[in-house]
Amino acid sequence: MPHSVDASPLGKVTHYISTYSPQLLFAIARAPKWTELGLTADRLPYYGADIWNCYELSWLLPSGKPVVAVGEFQIPADSPNIIESKSFKLYLNSLNQSVFENTGQLIRTLEQDLSAVAGKPVQVRIYSLRDVQQQGLQLLPGDCVDELDIRIESCATPQPGLLRCDRQQVTRACLSSHLLKSNCPVTGQPDWGSIVVEYSGYWLDPGSFLAYLVSYRQHADFHEQCVERIFLDLQQLLCPEQLTVYARYVRRGGLDINPFRSTHPGLPANGRLARQ
Repeated sequence: MPHSVDASPLGKVTHYISTYSPQLLFAIARAPKWTELGLTADRLPYYGADIWNCYELSWLLPSGKPVVAVGEFQIPADSPNIIESKSFKLYLNSLNQSVFENTGQLIRTLEQDLSAVAGKPVQVRIYSLRDVQQQGLQLLPGDCVDELDIRIESCATPQPGLLRCDRQQVTRACLSSHLLKSNCPVTGQPDWGSIVVEYSGYWLDPGSFLAYLVSYRQHADFHEQCVERIFLDLQQLLCPEQLTVYARYVRRGGLDINPFRSTHPGLPANGRLARQ
């Protein structure tokens, strides 16, 4: 059952438990933020998922020998709940001294526990370190706007009014930036990220897009909700035939969160960036 974020373990002194404890997982309902954004669960304007990567995943074999690996978790964007990040870390740490017969048993356990909290099926993949090394680092697609020479005023909240488009010109474009930053709404800690916007619609002025992204710099919201706000602002402005917003945030405590929202079904490649 979801609870108020104030009751979550975020910002509180916590005792780490190293044996399997699914009760540590903490659900936060998406509905209040959807309502704030003018959305309802039955009429979401996007498809997508929140893709989490865990770089501190470990458990024990029946012999007592530990295993280390990297986990990938895909939480549907239309699930009733998000999983609060600190509770997720505490839960994953509870596997450290827990025995699983094999990787398949661990995946089934993770999918069962995470799906129960999210309210929809969560897909889990586990990669060996060799797998991750072979995948290497990826580059953001599209035209990076970070080197544009523009003047930006400091903003306390996101400013969709900064966005500019040409309604006489329809185009298909892909823009990217590494300058996304927001703050945790509970602890105030900075959340650093990179973002890709791909669209087919009215031409978006790249400089205005950069200024708009920077207006998130002092904004307090969870990763998922920042991406949804960006998606909605661009959708309203560009009247797009197709729109995708994909953010890749820098990890904290071994976890990174990568929300993906798109007008079309499907999920992106989960390519790790240099800061991740």
